Amino acid sequence: MRGIVSDIQRFSVHDGPGIRTTVFLKGCQMRCRWCHNPEALRPGPELELFLDKCIGCGACLKVCPRAAHAMETGRRVFRRELCTACGTCARSCYAEALVLVGREMTAAEALAEVVQDREFYANSGGGVTLSGGEPLYQPDFAREILRLAKQAGIHTAIETNLAWPWERIEPILDVTDLVMADIKMMDPAAHQEWTGVSNEMVPDNVQRLGRSGKPLLVRTPIVPGVNDTIAEIGRIARFIAGLANLVCYELLPFNPLAAGKYKSLGMEPEGLASPRDGLDALAAEAGKPGVPVRVAGRRG
Repeated sequence: MRGIVSDIQRFSVHDGPGIRTTVFLKGCQMRCRWCHNPEALRPGPELELFLDKCIGCGACLKVCPRAAHAMETGRRVFRRELCTACGTCARSCYAEALVLVGREMTAAEALAEVVQDREFYANSGGGVTLSGGEPLYQPDFAREILRLAKQAGIHTAIETNLAWPWERIEPILDVTDLVMADIKMMDPAAHQEWTGVSNEMVPDNVQRLGRSGKPLLVRTPIVPGVNDTIAEIGRIARFIAGLANLVCYELLPFNPLAAGKYKSLGMEPEGLASPRDGLDALAAEAGKPGVPVRVAGRRG
């Protein structure tokens, strides 16, 4: 069982309980205009170019088999349309201005990196979390990693947007200890506008998860001008209030620091600002139906 992994991040403390290793799988069916992991959106390997790190040594120009790197009128250019993401230039770039994102791995290879920190999981109540991108974009690969982790006695969690047919979600439940599900907004038209995908399957999938008894943590990224209103957060909180298996409703303040990632991939960032005020009011509104609430990044 093989898949494409964009990164494996050790000692994560924001992707589930305890100290965790987060395996980021490549590919996502959504295009959220605030995404802070744009390098995981496209399914295949791709090249990041950080021009501010380039020292002008010219090594990439010499080794690229497709002449994607060139000098034009004294200026260094990258013809992304010619790049096949072979990684030759990245391996020759001592300044790390070129980074290949996405590597093919087996589920066993991914688990081999996860088990290195088994001692920390045991002491902190942590484990492995699959993130992305969207892990269920590669459902069989995701399930196999989770299955092997469970077999090794490691706590498992998955972060998903739930915008899939239930038939894709259900098979992972028996190998997943915690589901962390995004509800970005309830309004279908707004969801389509801001993510490029309908949310029509999300409410039903949330209710199905509620009936499954599987521990469920619901998350909402708080994005200025998109869903940072009392009305929207209150609507989500009321919707999830009756879920018996709800661990918590977590508000995730939008982080605009991914702008550099977008540029490195030849993409344009949305230019949204970080929320400065109002998080306390949103958390208070979310708690009114009796939902346990926390704001990510805050203690307690």
